[in-house]
Amino acid sequence: MITVDEIQFDAMISRAMDELPQQYIAGLKNVVIVYEDKPTAEQRRRQNLQAWQTLFGLYEGIPLTQRGNGYNLVLPDKITLFKGPLEQASGSVAELQEHIKRTLWHEIAHYYGLGHDRIHELENKSKKDLNR
Repeated sequence: MITVDEIQFDAMISRAMDELPQQYIAGLKNVVIVYEDKPTAEQRRRQNLQAWQTLFGLYEGIPLTQRGNGYNLVLPDKITLFKGPLEQASGSVAELQEHIKRTLWHEIAHYYGLGHDRIHELENKSKKDLNR
C-alpha cells in the first residue's frame, strides 16, 4: 500500500487526464471530476457491493447515449475517484498513477455510454495490441 497527500493525488489525476486520448477528454461536457477518501454507504449500496468488494471510481450521471432533446439545465455528471481504495491496491507511486489513469478511463467510458462488458473487451484488446 502506498499513500500520497491530497496535493500529490490531485496532481496524479491531472497527469492521468493529460495522458488519456484528448479527443475523449475534450468531449466531456457538463462533467465534474472529484475525489473522495472512500465511497459512501449509499454509493456502495447503489452499486450492490458486498462488504469484501471495493470501488475505485464511480460515474454518476446520464450517459451521452441516453440524453435526449430535453437534456438541459441539469446538474453536472460526476466522476469520483476513491483515494483510499486506489492507494490500498497500489504498491508504488507508479502503480497508483496507473490505477488512477485506468479508473479515470473506465469512468469516462461510462460517460460515453459504454457498459462494463464493452469496457473490459476494449481493455483486453488494448493489452493484446501492446503485447504484439
